[in-house]
Amino acid sequence: MKKIVLLPLDERPCNYDFPYKLFHNNNSSGGLAPFNNDSNLVSPHKFPVEKASSCNLDFQIVRPDKLGDKKMPANTAEIQEFLKKSCKAADALVISIDTLVYGGLIPSRLHHYSVEEIQERLEIIKELKQDNENLKIYAFHCIMRCPENSSDDEEPDYYENCGAEIHKIGELEHKGRLGMEVGEELTDLHKKVKREYLEDYTHRRKVNLAMNLLTLDYVKNGYIDFMIIPQDDSAKYGFTAMDQEIVREKINNDLLQDQVLMYPGADEVAMTLLARVVNKMNGRTPNIYVKYASIHAPYLIPAYEDRTLGETLKYQIMAAGCIQTESPTEADLILAVSAPANEMLEASAQPVKNQNYCVERNLTEFVSYIEEQLNQGKPVTIGDNSFVNGADLELIALLNKRNLLMKVAGYAGWNTSSNTLGTAISQGVLYLYRNNCKEHRDFLVERYIEDAGYCAVVRKYIIQHELEKLGMNYFDVKESNGIVSVLVREKLQEFVDSKLSSIAEKVCINQVYMPWRRMFEIGLDASYKI
Repeated sequence: MKKIVLLPLDERPCNYDFPYKLFHNNNSSGGLAPFNNDSNLVSPHKFPVEKASSCNLDFQIVRPDKLGDKKMPANTAEIQEFLKKSCKAADALVISIDTLVYGGLIPSRLHHYSVEEIQERLEIIKELKQDNENLKIYAFHCIMRCPENSSDDEEPDYYENCGAEIHKIGELEHKGRLGMEVGEELTDLHKKVKREYLEDYTHRRKVNLAMNLLTLDYVKNGYIDFMIIPQDDSAKYGFTAMDQEIVREKINNDLLQDQVLMYPGADEVAMTLLARVVNKMNGRTPNIYVKYASIHAPYLIPAYEDRTLGETLKYQIMAAGCIQTESPTEADLILAVSAPANEMLEASAQPVKNQNYCVERNLTEFVSYIEEQLNQGKPVTIGDNSFVNGADLELIALLNKRNLLMKVAGYAGWNTSSNTLGTAISQGVLYLYRNNCKEHRDFLVERYIEDAGYCAVVRKYIIQHELEKLGMNYFDVKESNGIVSVLVREKLQEFVDSKLSSIAEKVCINQVYMPWRRMFEIGLDASYKI
């Protein structure tokens, strides 16, 4: 049995549980699913489409028992010991550099470490390689974000008062460097933001950028085999975009373009890299055909991202160890992308009746295409990025009406477009190997319940109708397992019964909790009984 060590980005379910639930092998018998090697097939990498009763991937995922708690970093010394112990006999390591050196994603935005302190923590990667020469290391390391909203939920305390201004300063400084006219606005903003705040923020960015560049040296020198540099909440101009330019220049100068990919995303990357590991272990490069619901979708710049959807998708597919094909007949997997034309809205805005969603996008044809491909035995995974922060409820209704919910190879519709696409691609890749096993069914059901039920419906309801009378707010619901989690579970059950009616009798919601004691995400355990 192969052993893969995973050091997640943080302790949230999307980072800690999603990769484990999706990829961990609970079948002790192991054994890879047989490939169809019929030479008469169009694709030389044809995967089996027959159903299997249990997971056939012969590897296990090993992860730390404990990480941090939001702004409280994980114990980096304990992480070092975990890695030393776990990697000695491992075949691959999927590692978050942010967790290794800062203790997690949020701590990477709050720390006061020097470059020298962080460099010392990174040294363990060399040690792991020396102790196990067969270990393949797949790393990911975020470029520090600069959100446009004033909130200290995931940023330093002062960001609550001047976050929008700091973001704007970065945007204007970047435009000024490019020769664009910025007028007096930049000077006025510097007067509004306390100098000590801006110095603290920009100093941390410099330290983190130095670490981004150092990890590239680790790739160049063979300590890291492959790396993704995801951009969390990115934009075309600003501090993050300027850092990206510096990182890209080093990637190009060192000719690392085929070993280091940089594109929007973050919380989905561990799953993407695990999909890549699976493909590499089996010597396979699945062909993926992208089916858009709108012909304009590839040219859309998704919310919270810095480039067109079509370009990001190329990176997402390549990062997972796959290749995009222009022919559905040659594809091993169809990726169905529900994005609208021109502008992507928040899921809370539904129902939406505008040209981008209702005229320049044909959702009926989109679902019919999915159904036809499934009928022909072609696996289809759905990247439901119609909206950010939740699923497209019209799409869910059509899938439910046509009894397609449990027939697809994957579905995701959460947070950003890249979070959604990376999750859907990873599910689809794994489905090619293990088909319709229990782990696939349970994870698929959880995506419908959380992405559609919670993100698109229940979260909005609880915020508008329950929090204030409970003396709570969006950022503080007091407990992980309290009255809010009870209310959420009740509403999710109503959603399953009414909106997932074609599968409701087989769906069981086992647990709901609020991992960071806020409304943005939930922890969910659900199952599908056959």
